[in-house]
Amino acid sequence: MTSLTDLGVKALRDGVAAGQFSAVEVAEAFNAAVAEAAQLNAFIVTTPDAALDAARAVDADRAAGKPLGKMAGVPIGMKDLFATKGVQTTAASHILEGFTPQYESTVSQKLWDAGAGMLGKLNLDQFAMGSSNETSYFGNVISPWRRNDGGNAPLAPGGSSGGSSAAIAARLCPAATGTDTGGSIRQPAAFTGISGIKPTYGRCSRWGIVAFASSLDQAGPMARSVEDCAIMLEAMAGFDPKDSTSLDLPVPDWSAALNADLRGKKVGIPREYRMDGTDPEILASWDAGIAWLKDAGAEVVEVSLPHTKYALPAYYIVAPAEASSNLARYDGVRYGLRDLPDGAGLQDMYAATRAAGFGPEVKRRIMLGTYVLSAGFYDAYYTQAMKLRTLIQRDFTEAFKTCDVILAPTTPTAAFALGEKTEDPLAMYLNDVFSVPASLAGLPAMSVPAGLNKDGLPLGLQIIGPAFDEQGVLNAGLAIEQRAGFTAKPEKWW
Repeated sequence: MTSLTDLGVKALRDGVAAGQFSAVEVAEAFNAAVAEAAQLNAFIVTTPDAALDAARAVDADRAAGKPLGKMAGVPIGMKDLFATKGVQTTAASHILEGFTPQYESTVSQKLWDAGAGMLGKLNLDQFAMGSSNETSYFGNVISPWRRNDGGNAPLAPGGSSGGSSAAIAARLCPAATGTDTGGSIRQPAAFTGISGIKPTYGRCSRWGIVAFASSLDQAGPMARSVEDCAIMLEAMAGFDPKDSTSLDLPVPDWSAALNADLRGKKVGIPREYRMDGTDPEILASWDAGIAWLKDAGAEVVEVSLPHTKYALPAYYIVAPAEASSNLARYDGVRYGLRDLPDGAGLQDMYAATRAAGFGPEVKRRIMLGTYVLSAGFYDAYYTQAMKLRTLIQRDFTEAFKTCDVILAPTTPTAAFALGEKTEDPLAMYLNDVFSVPASLAGLPAMSVPAGLNKDGLPLGLQIIGPAFDEQGVLNAGLAIEQRAGFTAKPEKWW
């Protein structure tokens, strides 16, 4: 018999609904898996009782003949960027250690209302700033994957949603929430052999999510299949009057409309994405993806995104600028850490609190953002970056006049070892080179597993769609998923 922890969202939900097993049995199985995997450091806080309480409620509703929600009986991991009422929310930072919100984020509340339960709060890069999950105050997450060359160097699970990706790949949860500012759902999904979608900006409410860069941050689901992502996204998405950037649009039934037949569709291949220095195995997987989409009936066309080369520098001006503004609220006055040296005044308290509370990467981005917003540099840097952002958005608008979706690699390499890039921030930032353009344009984009490289590590392919067309992205992802036949999972060593 298949272990309950090997089942995905749909299989668990449908199994509970059919009475094949109870929601409590599912919660107990995943709670046990989480307890055994402390070595991965995927969770900052575990909440086994919350998972069981939600499961008991689902079982009671089923016994009473009440209708069950889209996520009924499915225990999930919650990235520790989402405020959870009565449960510590830290954004993986010392400055918020011990902060217990008295409110629930809109996205998490929607998931609980749909019948999901919470296994715990997942580790991440501090304030979602990082690509390897090495900036967390609570220690780095270790990927469950290992290279097959016999070496057991611990690998990065990607970032910032590294706790989410590691937990799903290790079968500690069937799905998890992620947030994506410049690739933080897609890059970790690619590194760990799972699927993840960043929906159109505004599709999921940002209310109750600790802010990094407000014009870029977007919540999305991470799971082991395209269909599971579609089901979870239906539960997460929807208009929220508490978020001024929320899209006032109905939530489509994406999972019911999934269709891997791409006849009549055109897939764009951006010529600018064939960059020097990209791993040849990544390029080979991209070529395989092109062949799979042709097999699904799509016509492949070349498109141009001429401002691609400016996307990364523009992003690393816009995002830190917004971060420096958003993180100004952490001053030791209202909540979180307060460092008050003897005889210190107010300014001294601000400085001491922020020096002690923020990690090096967060400080780097705050300083960079403050610099580009300062008098004399605002027009030279921030204004120019925003103009480039507009041009990047225009590139995509023009490209989608000739194609329905765009196919590209998710990352320039497979997962790297922990510590490999920490001394060179620019090398770390380059991990986002393929994912950042879609974020700047606010477009839906998804990573799906494409296979393994020679070291036995997963590679991901990315599908980017026009605004509001999550269905087109999911359909192309399903076509790749069916043809890639990716069933690999990490061998348990933890």
